[in-house]
Amino acid sequence: MKPMHAAVLACTLVAPLTFPAAPANAQDAFKVAIGQLEIFGTAGAGETVQAVISGSSDFGINVGTQGVLRAFAKGAPIRVIGANFTGAGDIFFYVRADSPIKTLKDTTEKHTISYSTGGSTTHNVVLGLGKELGIKAVPTSTGGMPATLTAVMSGQIDIGWGSPPFGLKEIEDGKIRVIAGGNDVPSLRSQTIRVEVANANVLKHRKDAALRFVRAFRETLDWR
Repeated sequence: MKPMHAAVLACTLVAPLTFPAAPANAQDAFKVAIGQLEIFGTAGAGETVQAVISGSSDFGINVGTQGVLRAFAKGAPIRVIGANFTGAGDIFFYVRADSPIKTLKDTTEKHTISYSTGGSTTHNVVLGLGKELGIKAVPTSTGGMPATLTAVMSGQIDIGWGSPPFGLKEIEDGKIRVIAGGNDVPSLRSQTIRVEVANANVLKHRKDAALRFVRAFRETLDWR
């Protein structure tokens, strides 16, 4: 798993940006949508993309690359401003401890495998599992991780998705078993699967403030 590189500006969708030396202005304010967080959180990257497109959020963090490219190709006012994550090693798939499914190869068309929302990283992983590995389980949107766990434990979904630290306690307690990981899909291991995005109008009308936001975001990640 490679670390996040939020400072890498994507040149495919947005013109190269240069960072001014001016300090951040305390009066600059943005709305930032981040999947799985309580502060303006969303159920997944698909919802984050929609929030940015609609303008209810200025920036989106941790968004599935393919979903962004599809939206951009359709003319949506969304632009990539940074690379977030390479590979899908932080995604895992699990079943209830008493499930007869031992590996993904045990699944049939009668089984279901979850992803968060359309266009999300988990959606791309699930589609890759079917296309590249021939997994037959039916992809099913279940939203965020808490809702997905509930669906698995109640028997509504056969295979759930998660990302650490979520689910670690259930694994330790023997309630669920991990049966696969995101990097099981060969084509995703070296891809930038998640990016940071911005509303196109924000970049057009508040470019200087947007640049300061990206700089601050990069410094925060470096500090971590």
